[in-house]
Amino acid sequence: MDYFKHESAYVDEGAKVGKGTRIWHFCHVMAGAEIGEGCTLGQNVFVAKGVRIGNGVKIQNNVSVYEGVTLEDGVFVGPSAVFTNVRTPRASFPRNRPEDFLPTVVKRGATIGANATIVCGVTIGEWAFVAAGTVVTKDVPPYALVAGVPARRLGWVCECGERLVFAGEEATCGACGRRYRQATPERVERVG
Repeated sequence: MDYFKHESAYVDEGAKVGKGTRIWHFCHVMAGAEIGEGCTLGQNVFVAKGVRIGNGVKIQNNVSVYEGVTLEDGVFVGPSAVFTNVRTPRASFPRNRPEDFLPTVVKRGATIGANATIVCGVTIGEWAFVAAGTVVTKDVPPYALVAGVPARRLGWVCECGERLVFAGEEATCGACGRRYRQATPERVERVG
């Protein structure tokens, strides 16, 4: 085994876990889940079958990653964030229809803050930043900073996480010097 698993954690036979990944107290990784290299799963993380987690992902305490969720490389998921995977959940009317289970994709480098809720069927773009407590009900563009219930775009962020200030259609991050261009009112791209 070339990853660390705390003695209280369960990794079912048939789960794939990459080299250097650390799985802490009371976690459960189901058969059929795939976790990349160099990831960290904090205390009490659940990873369902069919979940795909890239390399270098950090999932903080008390997060359940349900079937249909994909976390690409370098994603950060804050404590007690929530992913849903059923469009119309009802205890009295169990659903076995595939159309009720919607996939969720969190793209490379994105951050999901503590206690945020990600409703199934959305894509969170590369390097986007979802603030703590936000409820995401629709797609989030790359580099967008979103907050609120429901989520609203408040601005744009750099790959390093700092908020960008645009002068016209261009911005340079004051913390790291990366440069960005606002291609449209709804799209920002890195140019240097």
